[in-house]
Amino acid sequence: MPQNNNGYSVREQRGWYFYDFANSAFSSTVVTLFLGPWLTVLARNAADANGLVHPLGIPVDARSYWSYLIALSVFSQVLFLPVIGGLADYSARKKHWLGLLAYIGAAATIGMFFLDGTRYFLGGVLFLIANLAFGASMVIYNAFLPEIAPEEDRDAVSSKGWGLGYLGGGLLLALNLLLYQNAENWGFDEGFAVRVSLASAGAWWAFFSMIPLATLRNRRPQKPLPKGGIPFKDSFLQLIRTLRGIRKLPMTFLFLVAYLLYNDAIQAVIALAGQFGSDYLKIPMADLTLAILMVQFVAFGGALFFNEIAKRIGAKNSVVAALIVWICLMFGVFFVKTTAHFFIAAALVAIIMGGSQALSRSIFSLMIPRGREAEFFSLYEISDKGTSWLAPLIFGLTLQFTGSYQLAILSQIIFFLAGLLLLLRVDVGRAALEAGSPVT
Repeated sequence: MPQNNNGYSVREQRGWYFYDFANSAFSSTVVTLFLGPWLTVLARNAADANGLVHPLGIPVDARSYWSYLIALSVFSQVLFLPVIGGLADYSARKKHWLGLLAYIGAAATIGMFFLDGTRYFLGGVLFLIANLAFGASMVIYNAFLPEIAPEEDRDAVSSKGWGLGYLGGGLLLALNLLLYQNAENWGFDEGFAVRVSLASAGAWWAFFSMIPLATLRNRRPQKPLPKGGIPFKDSFLQLIRTLRGIRKLPMTFLFLVAYLLYNDAIQAVIALAGQFGSDYLKIPMADLTLAILMVQFVAFGGALFFNEIAKRIGAKNSVVAALIVWICLMFGVFFVKTTAHFFIAAALVAIIMGGSQALSRSIFSLMIPRGREAEFFSLYEISDKGTSWLAPLIFGLTLQFTGSYQLAILSQIIFFLAGLLLLLRVDVGRAALEAGSPVT
């Protein structure tokens, strides 16, 4: 098996990249583009005269259903992901956990083909399952990073994974755009094209997950296995234990809080951009798909670009710079009035999006005690890739009570600014020392 100069497997690193390539189809096609606007259409079809739907008897503005749904999905992840993280650190079959969760999520996503008419509630259930499985699989996936790359290579390895992920999401979006633009000529209606696109993300996820599952290898866990096997029942207390453990690492805890704040807003912007474009700007779905497609390819270059910046000014300073740009872009929403404006804003977001997220992941990997990677990444994943909760909740409440998309987006500045101020106080070297893995 080919190895680099540090003795790490290049083949395993390349295989690891491909889980980003596989699952990013869910992020781009489902979360970012199609599902939000489509569920809004289904909810409006089912709404009463006041524009309200009543899932489980709760009155909800049809326009806010999607943002509330995202918040609900992450609430479930707060309880579930630490359990997965704890079990994965005990288990010698981490790769098998990754495969199981990937295929549960892919199956739920394929099931979205059946969302039509007024089936907004079914869409919500399928999204909850798929997003929960997505987040849990990312806990396992991220936990492989300290195992397959040394500290000095993690910025580059993480950035390549993110970059390849955007490329994968972009390629599927290109195919979906081709289908959508030619749907009428091929005898399909718009709804059918959207449903096929949603299901295709699940098929893509399932197919390309075979590559990391074939190349990654299980390792002996750093945690000693308790007598009687893996403590499934006791693991539901894992969230409390993990929170207690991370409080003993003040710099790691400070970084995590900062990340949960600023990345919550990043994920909210990504997840709700499609709804803003379709419902407020009235951008045709074909043009909206093209904009999101552009984002994927620009973000691929952006992730690699920020890796080069990190080599010069450091990963933390690079993330700080990206957050300052994010804050400026939130104020710029008041100038987004046309499709052309939307494309410009999307391109600027794409440049900073991948870099800020990829470098955050590599920074956090330096702050984790050995043998507790999945446990700590379970907290990290609560606000990663499509799993934000407080920011979209604030977005939904602002939209419902003000009726203004601009004010709803502007509300995200709170999270960017708070995250930035906390990040400035983080000492990465001290955090690594506290975790027992000093940066060399």
